[in-house]
Amino acid sequence: MTPGTAVVPISTTVAVEPRTVCRSAEDVAVAFLLGYGERTRRAYGADLNLYFSWCRAHGIDPLAATRAHVDAYARQLAEVDHLAPSTVARRLSALAGFYKYAVAEELVARSPMTHVRRPKVGSESQSTGLDKDEVVALLAAAEEDGPRTSALVLLLALNGLRVSEALGAKVTDLDTERGHRVLRIVRKGGKSQTVPLAPRVAEAIDHLLAGRTEGPIFATSTGKALDRPAVWRTLRRLAATAVPAKAGSLHPHDLRHAFVTLSLDAGASLRDVQDAAGHADPRTTRRYDRARHNLDRHPTYALAGLVG
Repeated sequence: MTPGTAVVPISTTVAVEPRTVCRSAEDVAVAFLLGYGERTRRAYGADLNLYFSWCRAHGIDPLAATRAHVDAYARQLAEVDHLAPSTVARRLSALAGFYKYAVAEELVARSPMTHVRRPKVGSESQSTGLDKDEVVALLAAAEEDGPRTSALVLLLALNGLRVSEALGAKVTDLDTERGHRVLRIVRKGGKSQTVPLAPRVAEAIDHLLAGRTEGPIFATSTGKALDRPAVWRTLRRLAATAVPAKAGSLHPHDLRHAFVTLSLDAGASLRDVQDAAGHADPRTTRRYDRARHNLDRHPTYALAGLVG
């Protein structure tokens, strides 16, 4: 982004009247975002805010932008801001959706995203997550830290939930179904899913709740839901002693990544792991596992043995 450029927030809660009120790009964005769930609205809204701010800084009306303008924006993201290809691709995806909506509503004649080249994102994850010993060490540190930390880390590691799914869960979402302790969560895209809880996870949650029957499962002392920054800080603090090599980089998603790779190691089928992780496409699940196997099978080990 251009230094000093202000960002005007896009409301994601304003009701939109008929299309005649969509007189600005912000109006169109509000209408476009209403078709998505809360998390997607926040993500796409942030991406569109950045693009609109760039357009204002360059005197461009987003509804009159051309392919050349979008190409210039994409080049700044990649070559000036030095963003990762996956981040650039995601921001351009938000623009593609926005302009597709505008074309469908006859607010623009054609999309400037047509034929815009998007960065190619690699087919494997850049992280290999945590190995079994690291997960065991992190779980032990979490148990020593307290009931809330223990229950949260167990749920992230043994159920592979996204941190937003875990923090959005309420006590009333817990249930028993056909002999299984289960938790009903809202997946990415607003889809509901019922996930079983291993006895160790269920016991940790019960210990945390201590009879509490309402509110968020992971609550602060005021009763409000724990937030993402608090989870991030907790994991980094645990990692300082449990997995010091990753103390400066551990991310909640690393536990989800470990869930996928270690579940496959434990003999679970790719399809079952895909369903458990809430991946719509099995290729997403394979991405998590490919980097690790590429390391294990690298010919350097065979060659070193041959010449050694």
